[in-house]
Amino acid sequence: MKNTKQQTTTKTLADLYRSLDRQHAVTITYLAPGDTEPTVRTIEIADIRTTKNGGIVIVAMCRLRGEERQFHLSGVLSYTVHRIAYVLDRPAPTKYERPAPAPTTDAQALFFYELARDQDDADHQPRALIRTDTDLAA
Repeated sequence: MKNTKQQTTTKTLADLYRSLDRQHAVTITYLAPGDTEPTVRTIEIADIRTTKNGGIVIVAMCRLRGEERQFHLSGVLSYTVHRIAYVLDRPAPTKYERPAPAPTTDAQALFFYELARDQDDADHQPRALIRTDTDLAA
């Protein structure tokens, strides 16, 4: 078990990204904001994101609840990376319907169309995390 207070955030993130790459489960001791007692959860990490205010959020399938949850990295007190593989199926993302192209004379509609187009690729699927992305984080 690794205590997050005794290592850098970079080392913690490197371990978590490595477990994401290898699809290995992670057991965390987590203190949710506003709670007084930490909980122990075994999670299957699906994504690691940053928030607008600079926080880091782990999006994962929780084996206790059997559904997708978000855990703030600042709430992770300790963790253990296991060799066991993922067993839970992550629900498919909801289908995003792109609006029809707007006329070029309507600047606001064109702006929102371009914004929606940039949020996903041509197949309407979120961009997948690839190995080179996780190598940069370590």
